Amino acid sequence: MSLKKYFLAAVCLTGATLCFTVGAASQNRVAVMGTPDDLFLALRDASRNGDLDTVNALAPRLADYAIPSYVDYYKLKPRLRDLQAPQSEIRDFLSRYDGSAIADRLRNDWLLELGKAGDWTTFDEQYPLFVLDDDTQLKCYALTSRALKNQKVAAEARALLIAPKDYGSACTGLVGMLAQNEQFSGDDLWAQIRLAIEVGQPAVARSIAVFTDDADNGANVQQAIDKPAQLVARGPGRGRPAHELYIIALGRIAKSNPPQAAAFLTSGGERLSKQERELAWAQVALQSAMKLAPESMDYWRKTKDVTLSADGYQWKVRSALRVGDWGMVRSTIESMPAQLRADPAWIYWLGRALKADNKPEAARKEFTSIADQANFYGQLALEELGSQIVVPPSPAPLSLADVAVMQQNEGFRRALKFYDLNLRFDGSREWNWELRKMNDRQLLAAAEFARQNDVLDRMVNTSDRTRTEIDFTQRFPAPHLDQMTQNVRPLGLDMAWVYGLIRQESRFVRNARSHVGASGLMQIMPATAKWVARKIGLSGFSPDQVNDVDTNLVLGTNYLNMVLGNLDGSQAMASAAYNAGPGRPRDWRATLTQPVEGAIFAESIPFNETRNYVKNVLSNATYYAALFENKPQSLKARLGVITPKSSEPADLP
Repeated sequence: MSLKKYFLAAVCLTGATLCFTVGAASQNRVAVMGTPDDLFLALRDASRNGDLDTVNALAPRLADYAIPSYVDYYKLKPRLRDLQAPQSEIRDFLSRYDGSAIADRLRNDWLLELGKAGDWTTFDEQYPLFVLDDDTQLKCYALTSRALKNQKVAAEARALLIAPKDYGSACTGLVGMLAQNEQFSGDDLWAQIRLAIEVGQPAVARSIAVFTDDADNGANVQQAIDKPAQLVARGPGRGRPAHELYIIALGRIAKSNPPQAAAFLTSGGERLSKQERELAWAQVALQSAMKLAPESMDYWRKTKDVTLSADGYQWKVRSALRVGDWGMVRSTIESMPAQLRADPAWIYWLGRALKADNKPEAARKEFTSIADQANFYGQLALEELGSQIVVPPSPAPLSLADVAVMQQNEGFRRALKFYDLNLRFDGSREWNWELRKMNDRQLLAAAEFARQNDVLDRMVNTSDRTRTEIDFTQRFPAPHLDQMTQNVRPLGLDMAWVYGLIRQESRFVRNARSHVGASGLMQIMPATAKWVARKIGLSGFSPDQVNDVDTNLVLGTNYLNMVLGNLDGSQAMASAAYNAGPGRPRDWRATLTQPVEGAIFAESIPFNETRNYVKNVLSNATYYAALFENKPQSLKARLGVITPKSSEPADLP
């Protein structure tokens, strides 16, 4: 919904309900006209931009707005910065809206400012009250507060500090404090620096480098990032910092040319210690593995048992899977940190490695531990135990009273209002907040309430949370079935696969739009929509039709059919192509040295998003097939086997 803005010359009647001037202190005064929803959206934008003049002008006009807690939040939020707002006002807000999602959000905002200001007394009082506790920076501040009290927090910090993109100043500050009080060693600091560079966060690396022994290491780290060839050409140099910078520079070279980095290391790494050489090989191996290069296995073998990053462990396993080295698969998974080792992917592949090592009981234990999970690896584990995927028994029908309770839920009402405003993030935050303490029966009722209000993504998400009462009609809905049938049958497409893809793409939100511009149920890019429309002779097509259900399904199913035919009928490869473009799966297949299971192909896709996408689409499709056909299904059969084949140009957008 657009907000209409007019310069001072616009006519604005004094006392009009929806017409007023804002920004009086600025030279270009603006008069704003619109509905209460327009004004609320303007208030939200002004608050997020820190525009207090506009906030103060808009808020009084929203005294009777449908979601007053958010009006009050947007009034207060800009003044939290640098703790401008009095504590009494903040505490009053938290008291008035105690137990609500927006109160927890405000406490999150306040805690960040308290940590930044070093008000540890108030921080320590408020942090235990932060319900979601999902902010990495706050966790770093909490550890900082404890470290200031001389508590030992290094082990917890190491477990926490694994995603540098979430660090902010709080976590880099924690690293510095732990280095200063000697809870973190040089090994910890350089591991953090390497990790930050590995995941594309050079600013974090520079910030941490200043805590090392050499005060110039921040600048030196930047040089290793920007001009790695110069540094590597000079050799490792002397001392720990010089060796670490050499290792970093090798990793940077390997990012574009792993064999060149390997050649440098082979010829110039003699001055490194054994552990340093293994760390250097890990840098080269990781970049080579992410390019699916066959020589990556040679590099991984040179890493021996050195401690790796999370990506390092995972890509070492993926490389071993691609060549069938089950011994390396097992040893690498068993050496992972416990948190990573608990991922269903690595539980499954450890089970497979144990099975290959003729340890059936140990393998069975691993498979059994995840076979009840409704996901890709839970399904594969179930098949390893001799079963196939079936639809679970339906739960007892819900009563009208069950759903009526959900209709009275204030959080759900706020969520629906946000969905009407097309503020899906805010709506989902309110919706999910209400689900936290619900039992299975209540979750099913909430999911049904979502269905009745045509919020199918919340229905799916909510029903997915049940543990014992499972309703597949909620988890795997099939809306627009008539239109789908009309499009799928003439093409000979697998209906279950198409629904599995839509469930992953848009969760059935008809006007869904991605950050890159894909639209509608099947998330079609504008250029692709135009190309497909021309290819199939869809006359009169215009880009604004892409969110129309019929048009979206026509374009999406036809494109999916073209992709499938272009990739030898492999649903695994075609799903990857739908997400990442048709040329990439061909290139990935061309790197294979032997046929691999579809599950191995999926697990070793270099793009995180596409890797998860393919696994979810094929898992969804298997469940949809069980629903549609009412008989047991095999995910393994659906995945098939991917054979090596030279990459060929794809005549598809």
